[in-house]
Amino acid sequence: MPIDLLPRSVLRTHTVENQPLPLGAYNAYRCDTALQEAVKREGAAWATPDLLALGEAVGDPANVDQATLANLHSPTLRRFDAAGRRVDQVEFHPAWHHIMGMAWRHGLPTGPWTDPREGAHVAKAAKTILFNELEGGCMCPVAITYGGVPMLRSQPDISALWEPHLLSTVYDGRPLPVSQKTGATAAFAATEKQGGSDMRSNATTATPVGTPGPGREYLLTGHKWWVSSAGADVIMVSARTDKGISVFAVPRWLPDGTRNAITIERIKDKMGNRANPSVEMEFDKAHGWMVGEDGRGIANMMIFMQYSRFEVSMMPVGEMRLTLTQAIHHARQRSAFGKALIHQPLMKNVLADMALEYEASVALSMRIARSLDSAAQDDGHRAFARLAVAIAKYWHCKRAVPFVQEAMEVHGAAGYVEESVLPRFYREAPVNNIWEGSGNVICLDILRALQKDPLAKEVLFAQLQLARGGNAHLDRAMDGLPGVLAAATANEAQARRLAQQLALCLQGGLLVQHAPAGVADAFCASRFGADGAGFFGTLPEGVDFDAILARTMAGELA
Repeated sequence: MPIDLLPRSVLRTHTVENQPLPLGAYNAYRCDTALQEAVKREGAAWATPDLLALGEAVGDPANVDQATLANLHSPTLRRFDAAGRRVDQVEFHPAWHHIMGMAWRHGLPTGPWTDPREGAHVAKAAKTILFNELEGGCMCPVAITYGGVPMLRSQPDISALWEPHLLSTVYDGRPLPVSQKTGATAAFAATEKQGGSDMRSNATTATPVGTPGPGREYLLTGHKWWVSSAGADVIMVSARTDKGISVFAVPRWLPDGTRNAITIERIKDKMGNRANPSVEMEFDKAHGWMVGEDGRGIANMMIFMQYSRFEVSMMPVGEMRLTLTQAIHHARQRSAFGKALIHQPLMKNVLADMALEYEASVALSMRIARSLDSAAQDDGHRAFARLAVAIAKYWHCKRAVPFVQEAMEVHGAAGYVEESVLPRFYREAPVNNIWEGSGNVICLDILRALQKDPLAKEVLFAQLQLARGGNAHLDRAMDGLPGVLAAATANEAQARRLAQQLALCLQGGLLVQHAPAGVADAFCASRFGADGAGFFGTLPEGVDFDAILARTMAGELA
């Protein structure tokens, strides 16, 4: 019998039941109690209208669709035009430009530099967390532009040429000379095949066109193994001179309107972060202008790295929040064994544990942002930010991958299919561990900072002491820190253990100081107890899951 003649009872075997509806529109800031409290506490209450506007945009399903499209339709490389001339142009789906336009319009890469009032970095940090609830790929050009501005300022004449374009809040993705555009973006090129994080092994060379030195023109020749934000207008490139590694501003287009001698060999086929083009790039006597002192490029790059690492440390925090939001939304609508998942005791444990992780990460991020706001005027804040950025970068990135996986598991099989947003976020999470220094590099950096900068050690332990007496588990963990530091100093193979303990003590101390007692006590009991920071869902007896979840499901998620 033809299928169109089959009885209706044969064609309709079931109705769809017990399947949650899509999340729909919500305001990602209004429903986030922990983030709102931290923003106000650390001095950026004035940014509330902007954060509410961004929260509305992040929770708009139309923008979520655009983020999905930008990753589904990855950028492509057009190497030649119709006449056979090299153009080396990265071409994007319109959705990428839509998302990038949102980021620039909301001031994500520029806020602290265009409006450096008290709390500027706190407001910027909150925006970073919010925007990563939407799309992480475009945060690479955001991070590079954010970190590139203060690095360029070490060379005022070069900075004067580029800052007006980099600080524009009008995104312009057209492949044109910067003089014809309404705004510009930056890229960073340091990694080479033979060295990876070891920039001292870089082989790219820079030869002076005339008189050598800061601000002068050079010709760069070499290969860069990994350059993200490949559609950028200016590339910060590390290259070797007679005096050592230096940094150069290499424009995509030269002042006379011709293309610089930059070629793109291929776009990397990444497992995630697919909206953002990462490429292999060749420089064949490309024109670049030295930024900062000759031979002091690695020190100069650390200015850039401080801010870009901070950005990367917050990317996973936004990923945590989005996937937790999705998990809570699913658990409220999905039933099993006679009641909604959100009311199942073990599921409550899992979700409450994830909520604790997120709130602790927010508290640490916002505390670091406050020190960045004060770093220029206060050496203590500078030293704390220098060390705490690395600690947060290591720990937040390590925790994000199992966090997102747990959120997928809450959904069951529905979280493992591409119609769900969760696979995109799961593929996105691991890259943060690699960007701006892998875990081992970051942990060794933490160890060196504690050994070489007495002020960094002093202000770190002073921050921890502010929570002394607030929780017995935390007090015992802090008592053990000198021994952990001594062990790592004697044997750097223990550096990861040191980084983990520092992160947990900082997070626990901030929660003890600022969060409700039930939140702080649950975090400290679970992170410093027998299970440590292990699997999610192992909170001990006596924890008030409902109170933690009620705090997490504020506003439109309640």
